[in-house]
Parts: sequence; C-alpha cells; structure tokens
Amino acid sequence: MATRNRTEVSEFVLLGLSSWPEMQPVIFGIILPMYLVAVMGNALLMIAALSDPKLQTPMYFLLSQLSFIDISLTTITVPQMLVHTLSVNRTISFNCCMLQLFLFMAVGSMEGHLLAAMAYDRCVAICDPLRYSAIISHRLCLRITLTSWVVVSLNSLLYSVLVTRLTFCGNQVTHFFCDITPLLKLSCTRPVVSEMLIFTEGVAVVVSPFFFIVGSYARIAVAIAHGHSVAALRKALSTCSSHILVVLLLYGSVICVYLRPSSSYDLDQERQVAIFYTVVTPMLNPLIYSLRNQEVKGALRRLFRKLCL
Repeated sequence: MATRNRTEVSEFVLLGLSSWPEMQPVIFGIILPMYLVAVMGNALLMIAALSDPKLQTPMYFLLSQLSFIDISLTTITVPQMLVHTLSVNRTISFNCCMLQLFLFMAVGSMEGHLLAAMAYDRCVAICDPLRYSAIISHRLCLRITLTSWVVVSLNSLLYSVLVTRLTFCGNQVTHFFCDITPLLKLSCTRPVVSEMLIFTEGVAVVVSPFFFIVGSYARIAVAIAHGHSVAALRKALSTCSSHILVVLLLYGSVICVYLRPSSSYDLDQERQVAIFYTVVTPMLNPLIYSLRNQEVKGALRRLFRKLCL
C-alpha cells in the first residue's frame, strides 16, 4: 500500500456540502432561513421558559437549557458554512478547527444529557407524582446541568487533544465544519488507539444517556400497565410524546453518523445527515415542544403581547 506524503498542516480547507459552484447560492438560500428560524424559535422558547411565572418548574428549566443548546449547536457550525458558500476562500486555521471540534462535541453531547434529565423528570412525575416536588427541584436540575457540562467538556477535551496529536497527510476536510470523523480520515496512518478510545468514550458519554432514557420510559410503561388506566395512558402520551420525538431525531442521526465502524463511513452521506442534526433538528425542536403544549403556547402568547407593547 502506498504511503501518503505527510504535511505540516497549519490550516484546513472545508469542502462544504457541495463542490459544484452553481449549488452554492441554492444551499445559502435554503440554509439561511432555516438557521434564522432555529435561532429565533429557540430564543423565544428559552425566554418564555425563564421569564413566564407559570413556567417556573424544573421541567421548563431543562427545556430552556435545551433551547440554549440548540442555539449553540447550530451557531457553532452554520454561520461559517454560510460564509463559505459565498466565498472562494474556505480555509480555517488549525487552532480554530480544534476549537470548533471541542465546542461541537461538548454541546452535542450535552444535548443527550439534558434529554436524559428530562426523561427522569417525566418518569418521576408519572410514576411517583406525590413525591415529585420532594425529588425534583430547581437545585437538583441545576446540579445535573453543571455536572453534565463538566463531563462533556472533559470528554470533548480528550477528543480534541487526540486529534491534535495526529499527523495529517492533507488539509481538505470533506465536511462543512471540523468534525471528528473527517479529521481522522485525513490521518496519514490509521489511528487505531485513538479510534478505540474515541469509540469507547463515545459509548460511555453519548450512548449512556440514551440507555437512561430507555430505562426511564420502560419504567413509565410498567407503571401505566400496572395502573390499567386509559386516562393515565393519555396523560403519559401527551406529556412524553414531544420528548420522545426529539430523542428519536437526535439519536437517529447520532447512531447513523458516529456509532459504526470507521470502514463503513460515507463522508458524503455524513454531510447530509449533519445538516439534519445541526439545522433541521434545532429548527424543529421549538415547534415540537410548543405545538402540543398548552402551557408553552400560552407563555409564548403572553411574551408576544409584551414584545408588541
């Protein structure tokens, strides 16, 4: 097998979603409105959850944090992509690339931890409603949030350090932002140790919240089955349906992109899926949580009335 030439990389070239020049204005025209909707929708939901007196509960505190995460996730990746679609120069410095990788991995992992905390909140509310106020509090949610930030930041730092130690044989990244998989593909030799460590850490930090979510909903299902109540089933579905849909959107794309052997990666397919979890999902989350939630819709109406005065 031929050995690729090693180069000292000081910057990377992000190839973007498409290499066809005629497609760049089309991509810009589609992604920009979606990005603006995602940011404005999540900002409104976050402001409503934090300011409305009727939404001062642990569940809506967690929802406000999820909105902050969605704003951060899409802002870390999309504005740079929009600039590059209209620019000939698509370079990003090595240090900025590593910073983007760190922020993306930390914020992306944090979303799973918040969804796990929200699943626990719903589990206690449905399975043990009389003790809900004693178990779930703002202080507990704040501690869970801060602890999760520490865990995902350390994990993301590990990813970034491992990537900085690689030797690259090129600087053209087949993606629209600095993600772990295309950067590993640029390594001159297959980084077996790094791949194994990244995969095991990914399973521990990214997938463990998913199993916690599954366990929480399994307990909810058992409680409903023992209750034999149609009313309880309807309440659980109305309470949890939005959360379940968001979990499926997030982990469907995560499993498709990250949790499979590196030999089976298709970088072109990964770019398409990345648009889904960096733009589409953050855009849909505020709609999912507001359309079926009367409390959120009422808070948004009150917020709009305040803004229009």
